Amino acid sequence: MTDSAENVLEVRNLQLEFSSDGKTVPVLRGLSYTLPKGKVLGVVGESGSGKTVHALSVLQLLPPAARISGGEILYRGKNLASLSRGELRQIRGNKISMIFQDPAASLNPVLTVGEQLTETILAHRKISKKEARLQAARLLQKVGIAEPEKRLSEYPFQFSGGMCQRVMIAMALALSPDVLIADEPTTALDVTIQAQILKLIKDLQKESGMSAVFITHNLAVVAGIADDVLVLYAGECMEYAPAAELFKNPLHPYTQGLLKSLASVHNKADILPVIKGHPPVPGEKITGCPFAPRCPHAFEKCRQTCAPLFNKNGRQVRCWQLEDK
Repeated sequence: MTDSAENVLEVRNLQLEFSSDGKTVPVLRGLSYTLPKGKVLGVVGESGSGKTVHALSVLQLLPPAARISGGEILYRGKNLASLSRGELRQIRGNKISMIFQDPAASLNPVLTVGEQLTETILAHRKISKKEARLQAARLLQKVGIAEPEKRLSEYPFQFSGGMCQRVMIAMALALSPDVLIADEPTTALDVTIQAQILKLIKDLQKESGMSAVFITHNLAVVAGIADDVLVLYAGECMEYAPAAELFKNPLHPYTQGLLKSLASVHNKADILPVIKGHPPVPGEKITGCPFAPRCPHAFEKCRQTCAPLFNKNGRQVRCWQLEDK
């Protein structure tokens, strides 16, 4: 979306499905976006919209029941879906890293933090264990953990939730990746720690110049970090626009609903508005626009046929209301 001569990551018409009881359930339906060098893409949507499974698709870490049925995932022109296991190992963690939702569950409880960090470094760098440990200590210091040498010898249970997430960020940045995927990195943290972690990720991204995909269910989280925002619903892109334009003037009814439901000093309502209804259940037959049953502006055409993505002044919106505008 953001104008750039170099796209580090490009997803083209990605289609993904799950197999269950002999049936195939579509989860992603033609997802496309570009991620330029040094830019941040926010991917937003309710639970079940396909945000996390899309991230796992990029790293080719899908569960056995999932299958990419169409499209391409290009890292610097290479289709990741066609690479061998050995080639993927050279990219995962090294060129593309990921911060997962639950840091406590992502860290190995029987290994010290130092062992896990040095293992990550040694998997891709031909250096001594001593040098890898020194690098690990510097990483902990970089992410704001005091007494890094001492804490390298401690286990994950000796760290708070916020500190565990800092360790995961250090691990993700250990090899100076081109792309960082952050999947709901603040979900399990309290509000104060959330703000600290968001600032840390933003500062480190700016300092290193890497590209990032920031996944969240909360539009407010990406407001201060993303250059572009992609709004997902039921596996389809509803709106894809520069962040400043999307927050100033959301065009899709779903995006409008998400923004109206945010708490704000400007919102004087006693009760925040909510989007009525619920997203489609995976496997549920969808006719027309998947958001139509919840959309206050839906008309018959919406219920019969899903709109294509209309290009409107440099942004993309999937809504029939914009067909002739």
